[in-house]
Amino acid sequence: MRKFNIRKVLDGLTAVSSSSSASSSSQQQQSGNRESDIPETLQSEHFQLCKTVRHGFPYQPSALAFDPVQKILAIGTQTGALRLFGRPGVECYCQHDSEAAVIQLQFLINEGALVSALADDTLHLWNLRQKRPAILHSLKFNRERQRSTQKQTEKEAGIRLDKWITFCHLPFQSKWLYVGTERGNIHIVNVESFTLSGYVIMWNKAIELSSKSHPGPVVHISDNPMDEGKLLIGYESGTVVLWDLKSKKADYRYTHDEAIHSVAWHHEGKQFICSHSDGTLTIWNIKSPAKPLQTITPHGKQLKDGKKPEPCKPILKVEYKTARAGEPFIILSGGLSYDTVGRRPCLTVMHGKSTAVLEMDYSIVDFLTLCETPYPNDFQEPYAVVVLLEKDLVVIDLAQNGYPIFENPYPLNIHESPVTCCEYFADCPADLIPALYSVGARQKRQGYSKKEWPISGGNWGSVTQSYPEIIITGHADGSIKFWDASAITLQVLYKLKTAKVFEKSRSKDDRPNTDIVDEDPYAIQIISWCLESRMLCIAGVSAHVIIYRFSKQEVTTEVIPMLEVRLLYEINDIDSPDGEQAPPLPTPGTGSNPQSIAPQSHPSTSSSSSDGLRDNVPCLKIKSSPLKQSAGYQIELVIQLVWVSGEPPQQITSLAVNSAYGLVVFGNCNGTAMVDYLQKTVLLNLGTIELYGSNDPYRREPRSPRKSRQPSGAGLCDINEGTTVPEDRCKSPTSGSGSPNNSDDDDQKMNNFIEKVKTKGRKFSKMVANDIAKMSRKLSLPTELKPDLDVRDNSFSRSRSSSVTSIDKESREAISALHFCETFTRKADTSPSPCLWVGTTLGTVLVIVLNLPPGGEQRLSQPVIVSPSGTILRLKGAILRMAFLDTTGSLVPPAREPWREHNVSEDKDEKDKSKKRRPVSVSPSSSSQEISENQYAVICSEKQAKVISLPSQNCIHKQNITETSFVLRGDIVALSNSSCLACFCANGHIMTFSLPSLRPLLDVYYLPLTNMRIARTFCFTNNGQASYLVSPTEIQRITYSQETCENLQEMLGELFTPVETPEAPNRGFFKGLFGGGAQSLDREELFGESASGKASRSLAQHIPGPGGIEGVKGSASGVIGELARARIALDERGQKLGELDERTAAMLSSADSFSKHAHEMMMKYKDKKWYQF
Repeated sequence: MRKFNIRKVLDGLTAVSSSSSASSSSQQQQSGNRESDIPETLQSEHFQLCKTVRHGFPYQPSALAFDPVQKILAIGTQTGALRLFGRPGVECYCQHDSEAAVIQLQFLINEGALVSALADDTLHLWNLRQKRPAILHSLKFNRERQRSTQKQTEKEAGIRLDKWITFCHLPFQSKWLYVGTERGNIHIVNVESFTLSGYVIMWNKAIELSSKSHPGPVVHISDNPMDEGKLLIGYESGTVVLWDLKSKKADYRYTHDEAIHSVAWHHEGKQFICSHSDGTLTIWNIKSPAKPLQTITPHGKQLKDGKKPEPCKPILKVEYKTARAGEPFIILSGGLSYDTVGRRPCLTVMHGKSTAVLEMDYSIVDFLTLCETPYPNDFQEPYAVVVLLEKDLVVIDLAQNGYPIFENPYPLNIHESPVTCCEYFADCPADLIPALYSVGARQKRQGYSKKEWPISGGNWGSVTQSYPEIIITGHADGSIKFWDASAITLQVLYKLKTAKVFEKSRSKDDRPNTDIVDEDPYAIQIISWCLESRMLCIAGVSAHVIIYRFSKQEVTTEVIPMLEVRLLYEINDIDSPDGEQAPPLPTPGTGSNPQSIAPQSHPSTSSSSSDGLRDNVPCLKIKSSPLKQSAGYQIELVIQLVWVSGEPPQQITSLAVNSAYGLVVFGNCNGTAMVDYLQKTVLLNLGTIELYGSNDPYRREPRSPRKSRQPSGAGLCDINEGTTVPEDRCKSPTSGSGSPNNSDDDDQKMNNFIEKVKTKGRKFSKMVANDIAKMSRKLSLPTELKPDLDVRDNSFSRSRSSSVTSIDKESREAISALHFCETFTRKADTSPSPCLWVGTTLGTVLVIVLNLPPGGEQRLSQPVIVSPSGTILRLKGAILRMAFLDTTGSLVPPAREPWREHNVSEDKDEKDKSKKRRPVSVSPSSSSQEISENQYAVICSEKQAKVISLPSQNCIHKQNITETSFVLRGDIVALSNSSCLACFCANGHIMTFSLPSLRPLLDVYYLPLTNMRIARTFCFTNNGQASYLVSPTEIQRITYSQETCENLQEMLGELFTPVETPEAPNRGFFKGLFGGGAQSLDREELFGESASGKASRSLAQHIPGPGGIEGVKGSASGVIGELARARIALDERGQKLGELDERTAAMLSSADSFSKHAHEMMMKYKDKKWYQF
């Protein structure tokens, strides 16, 4: 985890361009320097960027290891990452700098250290005794230099040269690591100093004349459980050698026709088992090398005439574990018959005469059997199996019948369906997480093992952050998951399936031809959530919007409420407009009598227009049967955009919901639509150009609507009986009530734009189409399905027929940002009023006024009046985010209402009617005072940010964020009782700016945009937190708060905890007397420099790592760090003293026993003569 040291940025605007400074100063003079009245408390020293934690399943796993004493699990990946897991809530992420694949992991059991072997010929020793594990030592191997004759032999044998290290083995309580190589040789590494021993086992000496060809790479190394001086070496070709370390020669050689994949010992050291490429297992007696004691084909069909069973798929790994009270366990992966086509990967557990085949959802990468003892020469007593799959981690309980799995407490199922969008909310209401947990607890599956999770090592860190945090992930299958992200942990709270509202086609052939995507038609694109009211609104890839209301009671919905909206707008060719002109638009004063429009039937029956094209049909079909909805989020309304005269609906690019107003609004590249979800009516359905009225800076003219097209506001399917939609509510822009706020350079740019429009016409431009897609919030279907997606890929490219790619960007202006608020809509306003601010991809901000009826019954019966205000603001680049500040510089939240149970009895409902849906004014205002600067609008686009004072609409501050790149995500967030603007740019920079002055506070190069997944999921939130999807299966959380960075060390959990090593198995009296127990070996005497000499310097290079005591000092600071280091040192000293005391006691006991036996022997034979012996 890397910390970024941020240089303090001067409070002045030295980093800002001179033109920007001049523009800002001139505007500040016009506004009367009111911005100086707002004190800004945030300074550059309040910001520091660092990674906090990573959640989710390790992407592309490749290796697995377990410490049976510390009870810690380690997983390595193909990208060089390490993930360490202890008890639930204790996780750690590390990364090798080389990013080479991890081949194998080996714990130094109960030592707080881990050895990793990488595909780039390196070994690394990790120190786990600190909260942020670091590398203590590294060893870089050079390719062995072999003689030309040996090279020729290996070339003939067809040896792979893709990697050098193939297998590692570290005996329990040993400091000597055996390293097997591709060449077939074995080297020995001292893990304390990470230096090579001069002792080498050469392949040619190991096999001698037993084989004429090279035996292949080393695939297995292990010492005999009962004799540490005997080393079992398995070669890929099928040869196994029992090597005597002292005599430096082979005792026995075992040969088999089939290639070997793995080898395992019986704990008594008299037998071992091998798995082969033909699906067989061979059990060998160590003193009978001629042929195997037994050959087993677990999944082979036994033929009656005594012939060999048919060959099966390779058995990739086998483990042989014994128990005191029962038959041994043989556990293996692979080995299925070749005729089992389509069968899922399996783990086979053979116990006595029973064989259990456990099917897995994904391919098996590796597995480990968890045993009660770390000593290989004792009964293993297996109790669980950890199975690492390609996309999951499964732990099987071996102690219960049926082998149930443990319920996984880690957040490893983020990718259960590919993540398509992500939102992060910090400082949530205190009752929100318990409410989600209570409804989510009912969704838990049954049938798990009743035992506790066996991976239970480590300790939790101290909780210094007390505020609740929630992460929401939207997925390709239409599901939404709510996660408790408080205190740098992650736990799933509740899962919502949005697809259950739609009819599902049983096969691809049954799929309706109205689909606009090839697959995943329910994928979530945008999530809008009101935390206080718990109203949830989502937009899907099939141009559908669903509004949900939270309830703790189960309901059955007889008819799903739905609306269908026709949102298609065309414009004339700009160079040669048609003779037909658009009808004049009414002003707010005209059209007092609303025109009634008959609603469509439900569901829509019109499927084609007069010319045979698909028309007035949605992309998805809603279920017609009653829908049972359990407690949690329940459907309030489904809105679908429909096909219009053969043109498919365009995907939704922006979305907003407001619980106090009872409104939801969404937009795409055609225009915007507003829906009253209380009355189930469409209030606004306008093309983007219609929002401008007569103030369109590009002078675009609307084409006359097709005959099949309904007037604006129609084309909907109303649930309420006979509700009418007044047309004047949908088209009522004012003229002259507000003027665009443009500087001289903006006017020049607008003129250039108009000239460009006139010269370009309607020619197809791929570059422009890509720009439009880039500006349309970078939303697309899951990139996991398209791994090679380029940064400039069109976000609408999955649509079968997209009109975006056939017109110029000046012609098609998409809605990119929407924000409900209560503020000043026009310059002449004296008090704030409810309104909607609309941002477009061409950098325009438009304001729409909302006239809401009173609350209670009148809100449900009287219409909401919607009219454009005429206010237009301009920025460079697509608008990304808008927010408002009050006179103290604090964020003004949108009006909202508190949550209440909607499905209540009639009596309670009557009591609450007076409180229902009353918009809350959150802005300071005084109608009696003169016009004054009461609020500040903060607007962020892809290129710049502006602070506009309201109601005067003067730009008091402007900051050009980037010239050569563009902003992917911008958020206005609260931090340390103040607020700031946080931006993430496509060039990898993360920047923060003060508010309202937009002073640069932080600018760090952090993460370049490598794929659209990062752009789609990156989000900032309050209190200096941010997150993004770092891989298809993992969420990375970061902080840009200095305070959080300082407290992070205390918040992180500890992996290593001092634990006593279990006692060694008792050898017994007779074994101790006659030497029948395990034989120890003084490896130092064999492998030390005095005995074996020094290894060749050209063979490997030692690289010291940063993880020594310097690493500890760097990661911990102050008194807490010193105390932690002192405690670790005391623990280590106490542990060593305890071990010394145990060894002394054992030696005294052994001496007493020997003295006693010697005395008995003397007394027995002292009176006998020599001839009586």
